[in-house]
Amino acid sequence: MSNKALFAQRRDGRVAALQYLFAWSMNRPARLADDLEVFFTTLEDAKPREHYAFGEEIIHGVIENCDEIDGRIRALAQNWDFERIAKIDLTILRIAIFEMMHRKDIPPVVSINEAIDLSKLFSNADAKRFINGILDKLKDQVGRDARKIT
Repeated sequence: MSNKALFAQRRDGRVAALQYLFAWSMNRPARLADDLEVFFTTLEDAKPREHYAFGEEIIHGVIENCDEIDGRIRALAQNWDFERIAKIDLTILRIAIFEMMHRKDIPPVVSINEAIDLSKLFSNADAKRFINGILDKLKDQVGRDARKIT
């Protein structure tokens, strides 16, 4: 697979993860596996579920590490009431923080740039500054080169 194709597939995965995790944040299903099956069969672009494997990894990673991720957000979002962070912005932050903390195959700056791009597509104009500020603080705390795969 070419780098361009991989980038596009990962972008599709992130968008699918964002859509799923946004809904999950408001209504957590009793059976995650069944809910994911329905979700992936109802996506608009009708690509096979394997196309979204990266997105599904993100979904599981965010859900499994949500308490840790939210703790990071609370610590980094000084002067912000966690409960008042827009759900879409919170979801974008969760995805990026999961990647930065648990996906050593993705340089932190890539996760930050992808989060900003998602905020431009799905949130309001001010969101990108808020998201960038939080993630930039985290970038300095992750203990690895922000531009390299480790």
